[in-house]
Amino acid sequence: MPKRDYYDDPAAPRANSIVPAVTAIVRNDAGELLMIERTDNGLWAVPGGAQDIGERLTDTVVREVREETGIDVEVTGLSGLYTDPRHVIAYDDGEVRQEFSVCFHARPIGGQARTSTESRQVHWVPPDTIDSLNIHPSMRLRIQHGLQNRTEPYLG
Repeated sequence: MPKRDYYDDPAAPRANSIVPAVTAIVRNDAGELLMIERTDNGLWAVPGGAQDIGERLTDTVVREVREETGIDVEVTGLSGLYTDPRHVIAYDDGEVRQEFSVCFHARPIGGQARTSTESRQVHWVPPDTIDSLNIHPSMRLRIQHGLQNRTEPYLG
């Protein structure tokens, strides 16, 4: 389902739904960050997606990372809560979601990197090269917070 992200845009449509979603900051032993180039908008992002009914939020993290990247992970902590009403996501079917995303830290425990219908590319990205990638501002904020050595999760 094609979508368009709006962040702090006065021309953005009004939200008509909220759906719990997750993202994952997954780093390997070399400190590289697991990232995907999304098929729906061509932007780089950390893996994530919407929670399914009957699923724990941490199970959503494990499922979404595996679906989008082929990598199996274990959730290790909370990076931040992202609920800014200035960020909405408009879908072609008329749904406009207000952001409600919980970002977790996770570590890889198996699997093989591979693409999916949602990921054009899957790469372990060195942190010092992330600035060169085309990343939506709201995703860049999650990455920035996830790479910091914060003692408390971001609450926004």
